[in-house]
Amino acid sequence: MSLQNRIDSLKVKHATIENALDAHSKIPYPNEIELAALKKQKLAIKDELETISTH
Repeated sequence: MSLQNRIDSLKVKHATIENALDAHSKIPYPNEIELAALKKQKLAIKDELETISTH
């Protein structure tokens, strides 16, 4: 996988997680464990994108 393909893939995953977080924020009683897991995944993707961008 080329570097640009990896970046594009990470951006798609990041957007998908962002959409899931938005959907969860509209539920009266969201699953806090699932929210925490989604936020952790989103942060990991963001960190990887930043690492790729600085190299």
